[in-house]
Amino acid sequence: MSHSAPRKALSASGIRARKGGEPLVCLTAYTTPIAQIADAECDVVLVGDSVGMVLHGLPSTLQVTLDMMILHGKAVARGVRRALMVVDMPFGSYEASPDQALRNAARVMAETGAGAVKLEGGRHMAATIRFLVDRGIPVMAHIGLTPQSVNALGGYGVQGKGADAARIRDDARAVAEAGAFSVVIEKVPAALADTITAELAIPTIGIGASAGCDGQILVIDDMLGLFDAFKPKFVKRYAHLAADVGAAVHSYAQEVRARTFPAPEHVFTDDGAAS
Repeated sequence: MSHSAPRKALSASGIRARKGGEPLVCLTAYTTPIAQIADAECDVVLVGDSVGMVLHGLPSTLQVTLDMMILHGKAVARGVRRALMVVDMPFGSYEASPDQALRNAARVMAETGAGAVKLEGGRHMAATIRFLVDRGIPVMAHIGLTPQSVNALGGYGVQGKGADAARIRDDARAVAEAGAFSVVIEKVPAALADTITAELAIPTIGIGASAGCDGQILVIDDMLGLFDAFKPKFVKRYAHLAADVGAAVHSYAQEVRARTFPAPEHVFTDDGAAS
């Protein structure tokens, strides 16, 4: 009997080499069980700072701390065997200077075992990206709508419309030239995302961008219908687990109140066996 060879773990350079090839499948994960499930299909598993909103109930990603990212990074690392694990650098952990970014990124890499970090920003972050890459830390860039800059951007609106497209294209070129191995493009017009994808030698990963990007990423709680605080227009829900969980909790509560839980077959007798 023949056995298929185990799939090799992906690296940042391996992801970069996928430019123009089979689309990259990417999802967020924050826990070991979800990481194990995502790892079976994904090329990149991102420990996103979205964890603050979907698991911790925070109003935005701005309140997420480095310690929170490292905690969840460690959990995800226990479930990832093949995919490249990337950890978001949270707000305030890298913007002050390249030295600050290196200190905190090195801590993330060392304590979580991540294969790369992700940070937001275009031209103004290019020098920091270059500083990290030159010191052995692979960087995934993030341009377009950058949630950590939501206050400066004036909200979560589409970026790169009309004349503003030139700014996004400049950001894309800057992060690629600085050495980023890939770039997330969030919430920009499809035509702009297609142009950037054609111009760059590194993979583009879309979220609310274009099917023509080199890959796609979603927040897994959005995709599964677990996070109901709001639903981005670009998210397709492949399940509605919040409703399923709610129904299951309701059924359990009804059985407890009716004293029909546990069922007889789940009740132990004096000899320790189930009846």
